Amino acid sequence: MTHRPPVGVLVHGTTPPDQLVELCVRIEEAGYGELWLSEDYFFLGGPTSAAMALQATREIPVGIGIMSAVVRHPAVTAMEVSTLSLAYPGRLITGIGHGVPVWTRQMGLYPNSPIRSLRSAIETTRALLAGETLTIDEGPFTFDQVALVHPNPAGVDLYAGVVGPKSLELAGEIADGTIMSVVAAPRYLEYAKKHIQAGAAKSGRDVATHRIPTFTLYHTDLDGDRARAAGREALGFYLQALGPTPMTGVYDINDQLTEILELGDPAKIAAALPEEWVDTFTVSGTPTECLGRIRGLLAAGATSVVLVPVPAEGTDEILALTAADVLPHL
Repeated sequence: MTHRPPVGVLVHGTTPPDQLVELCVRIEEAGYGELWLSEDYFFLGGPTSAAMALQATREIPVGIGIMSAVVRHPAVTAMEVSTLSLAYPGRLITGIGHGVPVWTRQMGLYPNSPIRSLRSAIETTRALLAGETLTIDEGPFTFDQVALVHPNPAGVDLYAGVVGPKSLELAGEIADGTIMSVVAAPRYLEYAKKHIQAGAAKSGRDVATHRIPTFTLYHTDLDGDRARAAGREALGFYLQALGPTPMTGVYDINDQLTEILELGDPAKIAAALPEEWVDTFTVSGTPTECLGRIRGLLAAGATSVVLVPVPAEGTDEILALTAADVLPHL
């Protein structure tokens, strides 16, 4: 396999399906180390787009980041994952998380206990992949003599996509990795690692092998001010969608963030964000500045940095400049 840097790319869910294959090929050929497909409801299907990406590429790992634990029964998740992982051995990474509450509520699927549902989804998916036959009478998911015709006993990496402390501990306890959401910055990565380590200690898992791919809002431009303006706009959008979380709480800014979010208007929210927030919570600036921030995330515990180009329509230009002026230094 070609040596690749610890920098990946998340393909936007707004990418038209008929352009997905070509984009995935370009990302691999440009030298990026990972390729991730989101399953943001109701954009691109995660397993479907991952299948297209795996078929279109040769060696790059392909991650689904992330599927909600409650949108599919774990037996269906296991069936999808087994099919892809057997067809493309060693290349699939599967992320499972709680799901964005506003989307799961739209489908009437928000669980009474998100942590219990996530634990069950990951543990039963892994058991089915290992070839076990499951009969489970009590929820959140029930099984009646369920077994896969095509299990994958060699194993498939199952990552958790989570944010809060209890969920991070669960990830350390049962998952092979933890996907860090956009807005995750160095201080939060250090906070997350402590909770992951606490969870790993419960089950005796080797935390040294636990992977932490870290998604980040990204824009690079020879004009650093223009790049940071794009980062600011995207950050405002995501902070409005996410609200105050531990990712911002570790920086002691949640009260200030709450006041800014009360402005309501996305443009006003973006304009009100302090400049230091843009520098902290995005990777945006000149190629040299972005290189430094990527290195900062890696030093704080990210095992890879997954770039989320913003705005989506600038993806080609952003990734081309990054391939030329950032990746060679990593």
